[in-house]
Amino acid sequence: MQVSKRVGSSTLELMEGDITELDTDAIVNAANSSLKMGSGVAGAILRKGGYEIQEECDRIGYCPVGGAVITTGGKLKAKYVIHAVGPRWGEGDEDEKLKNATLNSLKLADERGLKSIALPAISTGIFGFPMDRAARIMLSTAIEYLKGETQLERVVFCLYGKEAFETFRKTLEELLP
Repeated sequence: MQVSKRVGSSTLELMEGDITELDTDAIVNAANSSLKMGSGVAGAILRKGGYEIQEECDRIGYCPVGGAVITTGGKLKAKYVIHAVGPRWGEGDEDEKLKNATLNSLKLADERGLKSIALPAISTGIFGFPMDRAARIMLSTAIEYLKGETQLERVVFCLYGKEAFETFRKTLEELLP
């Protein structure tokens, strides 16, 4: 399943699937502050991309909640992995932190001159962020960003499972009818 909309001179896409299979310039890892890749999206990226991604994360060492750092994509089709640290549900100021994690990922891609980026539903797995709330925050942040000055031609939200895809699809229809 796939949906796409034009925003400014860019394309915003939603798709259901495995983010590690995408050939965008960068894929986003839903990271933790210590940049240790364990389960979920991070585990899948580590298994497919190789340990060199974790080694680079270890050299970076830390990223605050709401922040983002970039590493090699290792053996992935994507050249880079942007590690965005989303909030844990219940830690306080979660909406702003998720907005910043999304925004900082997009800015980092732009700073590197990348043309395409794929993001998962950050913080909705083990961090417990409600999917509908994450969809609204992440999509509205991306739409607002793409309306401004950007070199990004393609922003993909790669969602794991039908429920996540449908939640993002319905939200996108509300934001961009």
